[in-house]
Amino acid sequence: MNRTDFLLARRTLLRAALLTGAAAMTACTSTPDQPRTGRTTPTPASGPADSPRARVLLAYFSRPGENYYYGDRRDLKTGNTEILARKIHDLIDCDLYRIEPVDPYPHDYDATVARNVREQNADARPAIKGRLPDLTGYSTVVLASPTWNVRAPMIMTTFTDQFDFRGKTIHPATTHAMSGLGTTERDYAAACRGATIGAGLAVQGEKVNDAELPIRAWLQRNGLLQR
Repeated sequence: MNRTDFLLARRTLLRAALLTGAAAMTACTSTPDQPRTGRTTPTPASGPADSPRARVLLAYFSRPGENYYYGDRRDLKTGNTEILARKIHDLIDCDLYRIEPVDPYPHDYDATVARNVREQNADARPAIKGRLPDLTGYSTVVLASPTWNVRAPMIMTTFTDQFDFRGKTIHPATTHAMSGLGTTERDYAAACRGATIGAGLAVQGEKVNDAELPIRAWLQRNGLLQR
């Protein structure tokens, strides 16, 4: 090999070595998971832990124990209104809030009737147990309760007194023996000023276990059935 060939071969070897080193350096410093565009994917912001997940809130009061049943009495482990609320919840995307009294109503039917009459006569506000819900984000509120002495129990007025319902739609839903909705639509119109009072639902307590069809029809008529 002459001197010229020797220099050309040496130059070729040096160039190959430099290219190999550069490739190795690139492999060591690159991040495999980094997007090719250099952009990072933003992490979705998390809302408050207690923010409403749905636009409908179903707030209900229900009393288990001895109940009226076709002129007789029957002991209920689950109150009729709770059964109604659960059936509504099974059909639509809504959040449930149970209204519980600090002083529970008696198990005995007649004792409950007597207490309710006293509370109505006194325009009482029975205290609610626990934390009240945040109505922010709800456009519709279903207020479910039994009908006692032609109106909702006074604890429902305790509940409605706590909120500003302006811009919301209120739907009464009741279980009853013979009174239907009673005066609930009128009472909620007075208590929930600024709200729209939508059509109510009344289900006879003795028939609530088999009330899926009228419940579904009511939800459809009022645009609440979302699936």
